[in-house]
Amino acid sequence: MSNAKDLYLYKREGAYIPRIAAVHDLCGYGKCSLGVAIPVLSAAGCDVCPVPTSLFSAHTKFPFFYMHDTTPMLEEYLDAWDKEGIELDAVYSGFLGSAEQVGAINRIYHAHPKALRVVDPVMGDGGSKYPTYTDEMCKATAELVEGADILTPNLTEASIITGIEYRGQDVDVEFIKRNMEALLDMGAKTVVIKGVAHGDGVIRNYVAGRDFETCEVCAEQLPYMLHGTGDLFASALLAAVMSGKSLYDSVNFAGKLVHDAMIVTRQQPDYETRGVSFESVLGEITDLVR
Repeated sequence: MSNAKDLYLYKREGAYIPRIAAVHDLCGYGKCSLGVAIPVLSAAGCDVCPVPTSLFSAHTKFPFFYMHDTTPMLEEYLDAWDKEGIELDAVYSGFLGSAEQVGAINRIYHAHPKALRVVDPVMGDGGSKYPTYTDEMCKATAELVEGADILTPNLTEASIITGIEYRGQDVDVEFIKRNMEALLDMGAKTVVIKGVAHGDGVIRNYVAGRDFETCEVCAEQLPYMLHGTGDLFASALLAAVMSGKSLYDSVNFAGKLVHDAMIVTRQQPDYETRGVSFESVLGEITDLVR
């Protein structure tokens, strides 16, 4: 049986710049979603093509925010893409504005059947759904599991998708494997469960696939939490994959980048709510393709 160190999901060809549809929301204040995905993937030499699922004045950890659901514009938006003959190498989806937007993602999949499918099922954390997510939206998002080349839930999102009870972040490997096996049975090709913590100063990310055994990828756990680290992790993981790194090395790279960005963030004002400060570590990403 192979392992994640031998799995390469994208082969980078010379000076070619891969194109990625990033199906995420956009926040005016607070760093997450497209505000993270665009610079991170661009630093890896990728052409990021945004498909905005909603517009926020600020992310949902702020007590006051305005949200504009972009669902009504997506059909014409994608009609225009079809007319232009857009070509894509990957489709990367995250936070959605409505259950109907899953149909828009499936439309992109249909138009680009060879594109890598990366699904970050952004629905909640800490055992709770995000405030804009309904049960209908969660059920629709779970439909994206089938056929996902890379699925990157946290334990809350894995619980929402599989129906397995959420038990907090301090869980044993057998419980992690049970979740991953359920997600693979639902049709995911590879699964990365992120952010498992036992309170021992280590953050653990687990990787599993249909054809290789579950493995653990560790990084130092810092003693504070930040908004947007999940978006940064998934974006950095994809950046490494599109740079030609193995899945294991990509998960390892993403964990290290989030750690380094969190250290920078702690030195910023309002760091606990404003979002993870990745700007100063973008050089680590550009080094991937040098």
